[in-house]
Amino acid sequence: MTALSLSTAAVPGLRADAIVIGVAKGSASKPGAPVVAPGAEAVDQAYDGRLAGVLETLGASGAEGEVTKLPAPAGFKAPLVVAVGLGAQPKKNAGFGTEALRKAAGVAARTLAGTKKAAFALPLKDAADAGAVAEGVLLGAYSFDAYKDNGNGGKNGKAPLAEAALVGGKPRDKAFKAAVERATAVAEELNRARDLVNTPPNDLNPEAFAAVAQVAAKEHGIKVQVLDEKALAKGGYGGILGVGAGSASGPRLVKLSYTSSKAKKHLALVGKGITYDSGGISLKPAGHNETMKCDMSGAAAVFAAVVAAARLGLEVNITGWLALAENMPSGSATRPGDVLRMYSGKTVEVLNTDAEGRLVLADALWAASQEKPDAIVDVATLTGAMVLALGSRTFGVMANDDAFRSAVHEAAEEVGEPAWPMPLPEHLRKGMDSATADIANMGERMGGGLVAGLFLREFVGEGITWAHLDIAGPAFNEGGPFGYTPKGGTGSAVRTLVRLAERAASGDLS
Repeated sequence: MTALSLSTAAVPGLRADAIVIGVAKGSASKPGAPVVAPGAEAVDQAYDGRLAGVLETLGASGAEGEVTKLPAPAGFKAPLVVAVGLGAQPKKNAGFGTEALRKAAGVAARTLAGTKKAAFALPLKDAADAGAVAEGVLLGAYSFDAYKDNGNGGKNGKAPLAEAALVGGKPRDKAFKAAVERATAVAEELNRARDLVNTPPNDLNPEAFAAVAQVAAKEHGIKVQVLDEKALAKGGYGGILGVGAGSASGPRLVKLSYTSSKAKKHLALVGKGITYDSGGISLKPAGHNETMKCDMSGAAAVFAAVVAAARLGLEVNITGWLALAENMPSGSATRPGDVLRMYSGKTVEVLNTDAEGRLVLADALWAASQEKPDAIVDVATLTGAMVLALGSRTFGVMANDDAFRSAVHEAAEEVGEPAWPMPLPEHLRKGMDSATADIANMGERMGGGLVAGLFLREFVGEGITWAHLDIAGPAFNEGGPFGYTPKGGTGSAVRTLVRLAERAASGDLS
């Protein structure tokens, strides 16, 4: 991880390999001319106030994600200036916003791979801005290189940015220090979730994932319980067992319990952990299997959020449930037409073995419900239908309580994770009626993401507030990196879950 520090030093005298500054888009009267953002005054002054003109000559416009490099002025100890676009200028007396700063810092950190130290002179009006820049740096510098042998590691043979100094930060200010410490804990755990998502399925089966959780739990004072095949069979977890029946790697249900003596709320988090999804007997078509190592992204997000909450010492009780299985076709695999008896006692007719995530989640949701938490949130790469509805960067939020759905959406927006509230139309429930069992695991094709949400609702205990996050779109980035988001596993929903935990710690879950 990139080392962070807060600095009050003057920019010209900073010993670094690069100075990062912010540039905003021009005004309506000068739409093509960039505007130098606060924090870069010393650089602008060294260019005799002509920095904006120089950047415009080099093609800079201040657009979000844009990077322009130029030599540092004479007298600066750093040899390079990196101007990164912040997007539109804020309204008068308003800051640029934490997400704009987070994205800009992420782009700069990614651009500076192979660099030892960079000074980030982005506009910081308060501690929240410092936290956003810190988070952006740590997330943007991420690189997954465990399986590469290029001699150096990192992006294209370049190691990630080693050190970042946040200029304008106040190293002795408690608020600034706390903001950077929070950003570090959240980003480190989010990056751990990314590592898990990116790990090949031959090295991350359910047993291996459970072992990772056990090590982290011991390190951070979290109680952990792992149910293996025998314990799952004894307990009657028919959904998890049914999904894992075709694999040589047995399923697991991992329970992580973080408690605080000052807690007033109990939040349960449930994550879908299909470490590889072939579709089972309902085999996925060619071209749809290659990224299915990412089907445990929900469990990775829950795991990361629980550990982050423990590291932050949040005054809330959090129970994380990781429903882990590998969905494979074999002679012992669940078949279309089979009926599974779930942990709740309900029976499910399996019409499609590729609708497996809802089966493992159903068992875990009912297990979580037995503890009567104040709220349950499940996270899953559940349906392709949600990707069709919302695209690849936005996750859907469904709930059995409108106020809680709004609270989850607000939490996501606060931390910069695009999300959108989705309905649970009652008329779609009839499509899952089964002549053989209590319910089928498939319903109408149209609105499939909503049908999946309605199925999960059946396994939430009566009177318990619940929300479902379908992160199928943003969990795995198959395109190029953008902002602080890398190619591959993204860690989607981790920050939303942490913010919900922080809200719960303050006594607010609505």
